[in-house]
Amino acid sequence: MLFQLRSLGLLIIFALSPFISFAQNSDARLTNLGPQIKAAMIQGSIFIQDREGKALIYTVVRGNPAHLVAFKAENQELILDQPLPGTDGAWDMELASDGWLYIPGAKGTLYKHFPGTTTVENLGIVLPGETTVWNLAAGKNGEIFGATYPGCRVFRYHPKDGFSDVAKGPLIQGENYVRSLVYYGKTAKLYAGVGSHAGLIELDPKTSSKLSMLPDEYKNKEFVYSLEILKGVPGGDRMLTLITNGSFTLVYNLQTRKFEYQIDEMDMKAVSQTGQNNRFYYTYRSGLYSRDISLPQQAPVKHADNVGSANAMRIIGRQLFILNSDAEYLILDLDHDKLSRNKLNVPGQPIAIQSIMKGPDGRIWSGGYLAGGHAAYNPKTNTTTSYPGLHQTEGMTVKDQFIYFGIYPKGLMYEYDSRKPWDIKASNPKFLGQVADQSRPFAVLSDQESGKIFFGMVPEYGMLGGSLVSYDTHKAKLQSHGVLVKDQSIVSLTYANHLVWAGTTVSGGLGIMPSTQEAKLFSWDVQKGLKVDEFIPVPGAKAITSMIIGPDGNIWGMASGTLFVFDPKAKKLIRSKQIYQAGVLRSHVWRDAFLVLHPSGKIYGTGSNQLFRVDPKTLDHEFIEKSASLLAMDDLGRIYFHRSAELWRYDPAKE
Repeated sequence: MLFQLRSLGLLIIFALSPFISFAQNSDARLTNLGPQIKAAMIQGSIFIQDREGKALIYTVVRGNPAHLVAFKAENQELILDQPLPGTDGAWDMELASDGWLYIPGAKGTLYKHFPGTTTVENLGIVLPGETTVWNLAAGKNGEIFGATYPGCRVFRYHPKDGFSDVAKGPLIQGENYVRSLVYYGKTAKLYAGVGSHAGLIELDPKTSSKLSMLPDEYKNKEFVYSLEILKGVPGGDRMLTLITNGSFTLVYNLQTRKFEYQIDEMDMKAVSQTGQNNRFYYTYRSGLYSRDISLPQQAPVKHADNVGSANAMRIIGRQLFILNSDAEYLILDLDHDKLSRNKLNVPGQPIAIQSIMKGPDGRIWSGGYLAGGHAAYNPKTNTTTSYPGLHQTEGMTVKDQFIYFGIYPKGLMYEYDSRKPWDIKASNPKFLGQVADQSRPFAVLSDQESGKIFFGMVPEYGMLGGSLVSYDTHKAKLQSHGVLVKDQSIVSLTYANHLVWAGTTVSGGLGIMPSTQEAKLFSWDVQKGLKVDEFIPVPGAKAITSMIIGPDGNIWGMASGTLFVFDPKAKKLIRSKQIYQAGVLRSHVWRDAFLVLHPSGKIYGTGSNQLFRVDPKTLDHEFIEKSASLLAMDDLGRIYFHRSAELWRYDPAKE
């Protein structure tokens, strides 16, 4: 069995250099400013051998679209670079028993490719309603199995039979993720790791029978995130089971059917098969280690530092081949414990925009989806400058010359002094901290009166209840004020009548359904540190995703497609109007609508993937453009939104 990736790799290689944006649109009001952020983020990876026995390195570069690339291991020559239309990434790869390579698209699709050729076939959506394929496992006679989200399903694909739902429904009722998957040939059984409430299921693909295996003491964890089988080990083949959060690995004996012991210092991002002396290799905190799987009491051996995080590993003869997340190809001589390094020239791709905002110097800042990174578009010079190094930004705000970032994962918060050079190593941006069990800071607000920055949080996977967090810029102090609306998260913030106002969503982290029915608006007294009032401005709305101060000094917000006006002094709803019909809540809602007050007095917004305009006097509205989301406005009143990786500009003055 060849090794395949079980987790995420990351590489951002673009420097702080400006590039000229471009325009191509027949409508004079609209300008396509082009992709803002490019990255060479590698994901699913594998070492395979071609028909002549030569080693090849395959990986997927995240982008819009993602690209499947391949290199010759002997000289790192790029021999394949093919787009994967319909997906922006792939978390895994697997070589079937008949020699076909399968790639699971991050958008619920499956692709196949025969190594050594230059074509890729899109096989379509694996199962209706499944939007992500995480892991693949090769069965017998050319069959492939895959793990999906949000239905917690396992599918089978065979060229003659097509797709089928192996378990005939979710592996665990109420869960969303099958995050990891392996096939054990000796028993023809599948083993599937579930989240976001950890579960481990033995699945018979012939009968669809399921057996829960995870001991009760581990079921309070988030995920069985990764699984690997080590064969040919004395005493029985073993299965390595990575449990998160907690990030430790359980060793399961497939012969005795017992969990034997726990390994704490192991991240399981990539694991080699066992070589001589029953040793397998793995990376942990950038170091390269090996262990004897049959000797739990024996300490691991460290072979090298600064190896990075491995995306793929394979032992060939007396050499260990490694591809790390920085796209370095490393070879460890197992006889002499000597490591060599080679750099792969991975072609970078445009990545989707996750957040936009006008910065302190009038530039339009963008944050990248998943691969992270930032860029700033200068409307005066029509150039974009890249700022690499931070992960996925969910929300941003400005105070004086500073930009504050709310980062996923783990709810990281940063402060950037725009007067100084962007230098991650020199702590500019500076890490401010994080809050336990909080994951996504979508709402970020600068309170000019108190000098504090507020972050509205969405919790970790499988949890309900997002905290309100403040950062005191004078005292350089980060403080969590806890979950202020039970089981709800904070996704919008504004300031009015000497109070911070927060809009909530009924949703929490991925992998858990809401326990409440209606989003709430509440106020927070900054000086007293207390919640003051709580309202439901739009009955039945699931989320209040945007709030601004309108031309009348009142709070104007959007809640599940309805525009509402709320008087923060009288503390009452003044009026409301449905702008569009909100969709049915199937999983979660964190973001939808965005609003800005234009110098003309009109209000512009995006929602339901459309750009619209509202007359504040009459609440009459009109839709201006389709395929538009996120929102920012420059100093000249021009409106910015995004379409996937591209930043677009709408100029109301040209109407």
